[in-house]
Amino acid sequence: MDEQDFLTVRFEEHRPHLHAVAYRMLGSRAEAEDAVQEAWLRVTRADTAAVDNVGGWLTTVVARICLNVLRTRHREEPLDAHVPDPVLAPIESSDPEQEALLADSVGLALLVVLETLGPAERLAFVLHDMFAVPFDEIAAVLDRSETATRQLASRARRRVRGARPGADADLGAQRAVVEAFLTAARGGDLETLVSLLAPDVVVRADGGTLRPSSVVQGREAVARGAMTFARAAELGRLALVNGSVGAVGLTEGRIVSVAAFTVSDGRVIALDILTDPERLARLDPAVLDG
Repeated sequence: MDEQDFLTVRFEEHRPHLHAVAYRMLGSRAEAEDAVQEAWLRVTRADTAAVDNVGGWLTTVVARICLNVLRTRHREEPLDAHVPDPVLAPIESSDPEQEALLADSVGLALLVVLETLGPAERLAFVLHDMFAVPFDEIAAVLDRSETATRQLASRARRRVRGARPGADADLGAQRAVVEAFLTAARGGDLETLVSLLAPDVVVRADGGTLRPSSVVQGREAVARGAMTFARAAELGRLALVNGSVGAVGLTEGRIVSVAAFTVSDGRVIALDILTDPERLARLDPAVLDG
C-alpha cells in the first residue's frame, strides 16, 4: 500500500469523528461536510511523513478549517435567532446507523448556546471538553499560548454552564410532555399550555433569510404564540431531534418544520423551531420511517 492509499484508508476511518467535530464547531451538517471534504483536499497536498498521530493531526486540520468559517460568520450580521441543523430519527429507532448518528449528535439547545461563543472560545471548548484534545494542540491551532487557550476554554465553559438548560434524560418523560403540548396547541387549551411551560421558557424560531426569525420569552407569551400555530401542531409528528423528543411538521411528503423541545422537571424550558425552507429541503423525510 502506497502513502496515498494509506492516507485514504485512515481518512475514511476517521471521517465520522471528523464530521462530529465539524458539526459541533459549525452547527451545520452541510458546512460540516464541506469542512471534512476541504480537509481531505488539504491532506492530499500535505507532507505527512512526520505525522505520528494521524487522527489527532486530521482533527486539527478540520478545526483550522472550521475556525476560518466561524471567523467569517462572526463578522457577518447575525440573524435574530439561529437554530442549528437538526439530526432526525424515528421516535423508536431500530436502525443501527441512525442510532450511531444520534449518539454522535448533541442537543440543539447546547448547539444554540455554542452559537453565542466567539470563534476561539468555541474551538477551545469543543476540542477540549467534547473531544479531549490536549491544550497544547489547541493552542497551536489558535496560535496562542497554552495558558491563554486554557482561559478561553474556561470562559466558554462558564458561559455554557450558565446558559445551557438542564434537560430531563428520560425519553418517556419527554414524550409525555411533548405530546401533551401538541394536544393542547391543537385544541386551543391555553391553560394546559401554560402549565406545561417553565416561567422563563424561551422559543427561538429560525425561518432563514426569507422568513422572519424571532425569540419569544415567558410562558404567557409562548403559550399565546402556540395557540396561533395550531395548524403547525396538527402537522406535527413525534420524532427524535438530536436525541431528544421533538416534532417534525410534514406536508405532502415534505418537512416544513422541526421543533426541538428541551424538557426539564416536566416542563418545556426551551423550544427551538426551524422553518427555513432551504435547510429543511436537505433533510430526508424517509429517516423518520426507520
